[in-house]
Amino acid sequence: MGAGSKHVAGRVSSTPKQPLVRAVADLLAAFEEVGAAHMIIGGLAVIARGVVRHTDDADATVWASDVDVPGLLRALRSHGIVGRIPDVESFAAQSQVLLVVHQPSGVPMDVSLAWLPFERDALARAQIVSVEGVEIPMATAQDLIVYKAIAWRDRDRRDVEDLLRLHRSSIDLAYIRDRVAEFAEAVDEPERLGQLDAIVARVDSERDA
Repeated sequence: MGAGSKHVAGRVSSTPKQPLVRAVADLLAAFEEVGAAHMIIGGLAVIARGVVRHTDDADATVWASDVDVPGLLRALRSHGIVGRIPDVESFAAQSQVLLVVHQPSGVPMDVSLAWLPFERDALARAQIVSVEGVEIPMATAQDLIVYKAIAWRDRDRRDVEDLLRLHRSSIDLAYIRDRVAEFAEAVDEPERLGQLDAIVARVDSERDA
């Protein structure tokens, strides 16, 4: 996939103070152990892109063809990360998401198993951001907008708007619309693209005011 060392988290140069960052450091260590391309895609990545907000959990994605789920779960357990539901492996087989928790800190984490071409390309574009001495591969602002437009909860819509306000001039809106349109067609939600366009129009009107 051409991920190379870009997706290998750097060493922790100091002991992270925040429980969330400690949990992410252990998560990245487990990903390193199995050698899978990976990145953070949730609230922590949004914050790293300049949005002022709070998060108590971590969302990550890992390229699925690089991992054997039982092996990944073993690596996660070796770093204090265990399932937070009774049969995490069976749930992942159905949903392509591992629902886990970092036992030392109690931080919940969702690990998405990525298969789609968009996800492969997004992983290849991940950028390293240093947080409390931990080198964390993060999704770009542009790819975060796509991820958020797919999830589309209230929090995701706010994140999309905030990310657009900060990064509107540097993102490829046509690329974002194409990816969201593909998803909307796949799940038969044609209104999703119009909802995204309404947010873009609102942000653009603010910029032009």
